[in-house]
Amino acid sequence: MRAKNLTGGGKGIHLEDIIESLRKYRSDADVRDILGAYAFASKVHGGQARLSGEPYMSHPMEVALLLTQLKMEPSVIATALLHDTVEDTDATVEDISKLFGEEIARMVEGLTKLAKIRFRTREQRQAENVRKMVLALSEDIRIVIIKLADRLHNMRTLEHLPSHRQKAIALETLDIYAPIAGRLGISWMKSELQELAFMYVHPVEHKKLGKKLAERQEELEKIIQAICNQTKEILMKEHIACDVTARVKNPYSIFKKMKQQELDYDQVHDIIGVRVITASRSDCYRVLGQVHEQWKPISGKLKDYIAIPKENMYQSIHTTVVTGNGRRVEFQIRTQQMHMVAENGIAAHWRYKDGSGLKAADDDGFMWIRRLIDMGRSLDDSEEFLENVKLDLFPDEVYVFTPNQEVKAFPKGATPLDFAYAVHTEIGNHCVSALVNSNPVDLDYLLENGDTVEVITSQTQEPDREWLKIVKTSHARTSILSYIRSREREDAIRLAEQIIKTELSKFGLEPEKYFTPEALATAATGLGFKNTELLLQKIGFSKMPVYGFLQKLLPPEAWTKIRTERQSSIKGFIQKILRRKSAEAPAVQVGDLKNRLVRFAQCCNPVPGDRIFGYITSGQGMVIHTKSCPLLKKLEPDPKKLVEAQWDVEAKKQLHPVRIVVHSANQPGQLATITAAIASCNANISTAVVAQVDAKWGELDITLEIEDLPHLNRVLEAVKKVDGVKSVKRIMQKDLGWTNETGESKIQEKIDRGSG
Repeated sequence: MRAKNLTGGGKGIHLEDIIESLRKYRSDADVRDILGAYAFASKVHGGQARLSGEPYMSHPMEVALLLTQLKMEPSVIATALLHDTVEDTDATVEDISKLFGEEIARMVEGLTKLAKIRFRTREQRQAENVRKMVLALSEDIRIVIIKLADRLHNMRTLEHLPSHRQKAIALETLDIYAPIAGRLGISWMKSELQELAFMYVHPVEHKKLGKKLAERQEELEKIIQAICNQTKEILMKEHIACDVTARVKNPYSIFKKMKQQELDYDQVHDIIGVRVITASRSDCYRVLGQVHEQWKPISGKLKDYIAIPKENMYQSIHTTVVTGNGRRVEFQIRTQQMHMVAENGIAAHWRYKDGSGLKAADDDGFMWIRRLIDMGRSLDDSEEFLENVKLDLFPDEVYVFTPNQEVKAFPKGATPLDFAYAVHTEIGNHCVSALVNSNPVDLDYLLENGDTVEVITSQTQEPDREWLKIVKTSHARTSILSYIRSREREDAIRLAEQIIKTELSKFGLEPEKYFTPEALATAATGLGFKNTELLLQKIGFSKMPVYGFLQKLLPPEAWTKIRTERQSSIKGFIQKILRRKSAEAPAVQVGDLKNRLVRFAQCCNPVPGDRIFGYITSGQGMVIHTKSCPLLKKLEPDPKKLVEAQWDVEAKKQLHPVRIVVHSANQPGQLATITAAIASCNANISTAVVAQVDAKWGELDITLEIEDLPHLNRVLEAVKKVDGVKSVKRIMQKDLGWTNETGESKIQEKIDRGSG
């Protein structure tokens, strides 16, 4: 029975089309959830439209139809129709659960979580997107497959978005979605995602390549027809039943080859691929023999993925030959069943298993997914996770043997250390050397196809950071980092405890009284940490200032004692420097007089290059201020006491104290990096006080010794360039906590004194 008037409002797609497509591979399918999902989604999306002007329902219907191409079950088709309801309407997960059950509600919720990711930078967004996608695989692989179909339809309609959004989405598609589709074995989806993204990421190259292929279309079609006919004729003579097709490789794969090998289009010779689909595994090898007998195979281009399948269950024989006219052609030889798995990947695997196969952890064929899931849970830094996961998304494999002749696949460039971690994490952690083909090799030896590898271990061996430069696999990198970080976390906690106790003792406070488990737990909660270990690690790794912690740890009277003593110490240190500098011969000229007895104002700390004038004070002599001095701006002084002044350019250069405040991210080694930048400008640091603004940002209050204004500007520019620095500015001494005088008479007194 054909449903009537159930249109999605798109390009003529009807609900009946989706149901008919479903029943082609599942004739007895129960479609009640699909009908209900369509009715519910149509109601809640009512009145919504896409940027194309089409009714919004056209999108979920297109996604549902795409999923029937993957022969997904009815619950997945229903979820596709509902996938945007919670994100874009007033519907809730509870509504979905009541109407359609827990399974569909869980998938809709998983898709909603993926859609809600928002980050400041493209790198952060990409990294967390991949992490969320990988973790979704552990919950239900179908969530990721629906997301891929969702992205594919969005890519097909990308022309309706602004150009900057087009490129951003297309880049994300190339970096994340297409590789994941490939890793799941859904080759047709990967190919289309790449081609659509290519159009927006590299529009000029896409147009040029399309034009060149169009110019040669007639010629290439003739070549394809000829090689297909020739192949069929050869195989018919041997009574091998098969289906032979050929095609020009997709433009994006040609573009990638041109870019990787730095070739022009005319230098790319193997742009034609032939696919032979046979009835049996043995026929695949018979076809291979006939192809090699007819044409010359190219050395190193034979890959037998039937004998050794890829981790995503892909099976096929690949070989590249040179035909009679010198053209290179790649042959892919596989059975019909292998072809279905090659096109639809994991989705096809479920059907062959004759079960839902919902969780990756339930099947030995999904070992690579389990590795990614474990990595996603163990690495805190999303961008580091992305860097590691790309090793799994873009494999170029070599195959080696264990001593028992088991085959293990590794990315090209892998080492015996990768092999050790693949055997077992503990084997990797204690690996000291290896034998390859019975010969001792270094741990950084590059594995080659056919190598037999044996690992030698020692219980005294531990992972080292240098190993990260050796290994290639994400599993090995994650295991090494996990071990090292566990060890570093323990060291950081011990260091933090030592720092805290030292600081308390320095100010006459008994550590045993104040640094207790109860007080520590309260401080951790107050600072937003889940437990005291995480707090101590932050302090030990210099990601959190110790005084920010002490402010939360100590009772008010104890914290006031520390703050007062610290401020007094800072004030005394700065005044000591200022007294020393003012005692030296000043490099200024007041009126026509040089080397007149003058003092430099502490309220503005002039340096050569600042616009200055002298101010005659009662009992304090001549005080040099900057023209922008904040105290002078706050209360206009007696103009009769102002005297023109200028720097004496002939005088010997002196050092002048200047305060700067740096607003910077809280990250390991940040203080050391900033001080190194200052030192690179030949500037000395007199004092440096670190204060935490919040969990992510901190302030560094630094007093420098500067020769002149250009010297100061060089320092400011150097600090600005430090990664993680948000802002840096010169400030006046009036901002210190110990300048608490108020009232006009006090301000005038401070101007007269030249202090602040």
